[in-house]
Amino acid sequence: MAGPSSTILIVEDELAIVELVRFTLKGAGWDAHAVHTTADAWEYLQHKRPQLILLDWMLPDQSGLKLLARIRADRNFNTLPVIMLTAKGMEEDKVAGLDQGADDYITKPFSPRELTARIKALIRRKTPEHAEMAMSAGSLELDPVSCRVHVNGSQIEIGHAEFKLLKFLLAHPERVFSRAQLLDKVWGDHAVLEERTVDVHILRLRKALGTAESLIQTVRSVGYMLTEK
Repeated sequence: MAGPSSTILIVEDELAIVELVRFTLKGAGWDAHAVHTTADAWEYLQHKRPQLILLDWMLPDQSGLKLLARIRADRNFNTLPVIMLTAKGMEEDKVAGLDQGADDYITKPFSPRELTARIKALIRRKTPEHAEMAMSAGSLELDPVSCRVHVNGSQIEIGHAEFKLLKFLLAHPERVFSRAQLLDKVWGDHAVLEERTVDVHILRLRKALGTAESLIQTVRSVGYMLTEK
């Protein structure tokens, strides 16, 4: 449950979606404030700092990406967690949104359960004291402290590189990453590795996961993601 002062700012002009999101957030313990334009969202930010922003891609006055760029360029807001709400179906567009500073994206239509799960996952990533909490998806559980991975309650053998890769993907569920992004995020930009190295580690990871290998999905011509769907 979120604390009583945990406000999420909804920037969305479709009233039906606003009401669904507001109802979902209140049910999960968050306060919700909705605005319908990027101008109103910026005005709100001058007076209050939300815990997280749900930002629609297409808005009446300008693109949500323009507001995102403005937020990321402002030192007062550049660390604010932002999830893009998008009707776009192209994975390439979503990767482009992430490259411009979005922390995550969720495609409309979405379920209330998925929305709350993604918000909680993002807040957990942005809060250092929660970084060592156990992570799970389906029958899979990873313990960052003991560096152990269990599938259906049984511990599995997993290499160090595959463990780092799995931990990163578990921290970013339902989000597609290109091979270049995974190299940068998991191994660091100082690592001199080829993009096909990622494919090798994905293969090893799937083999290690056994019955849970389907959690790691290939998104053709884009990259990889972890999903329970």
